[in-house]
Amino acid sequence: MEKEILEILKRLEGKVDENQKEIKLELKEINRKLDGVVEQTADLLEFRSDITKKVDGIRDDLSTVELVTAKNYKDIVNLKAVK
Repeated sequence: MEKEILEILKRLEGKVDENQKEIKLELKEINRKLDGVVEQTADLLEFRSDITKKVDGIRDDLSTVELVTAKNYKDIVNLKAVK
């Protein structure tokens, strides 16, 4: 009876060891994938920051164009009034 119990315990221990190895491998794979996600997230944040700066620059340029256009319209009206 004791031998049977010992054999059962040894088999259980073997299965536990196998499961631990599998879990460790899976955990390593998850960590590898997570590292990739973290790296991509950092790249996306940098890209977002760059795009935001460029869009802000375009907005500034557009505001300048609108001001110059308004001044040009005013000058055109003044020139037409001189006729």
